Amino acid sequence: MTPSRGIILFAHGSRDPLWRAPIEAVREQIEAHSPHFAVRCAYLELCAPDLALAAQELAGLGVRAITVVPMFLGTGKHAREDLPQLVQALHAAHPGVQFQVQTAIGEDPRMTALMASIACGTA
Repeated sequence: MTPSRGIILFAHGSRDPLWRAPIEAVREQIEAHSPHFAVRCAYLELCAPDLALAAQELAGLGVRAITVVPMFLGTGKHAREDLPQLVQALHAAHPGVQFQVQTAIGEDPRMTALMASIACGTA
């Protein structure tokens, strides 16, 4: 059965392949614990796939609702300026797909609480 909802974990990207490991680990967690979602990672630059390709893959699977999750600590230039332009292009390329963009993951109170707990050695 093809999932009707998808998630794209959108991160900056790096030439260092080890940099991708935490993003891929989040993808693996979602796949293991929420198999009703189709999930892909996508990167702004320096590595593949980019956001357009990840969305194309999910749309090709028949996914009709995609949530883009900016895997940034804050809403900097990439999340504030670059991402809206990229999502606008996705709307044009996939008119039958609904795209939703969450706030930067680091701005979620659950994430800031977890980071504080880790920093204090209590997580």
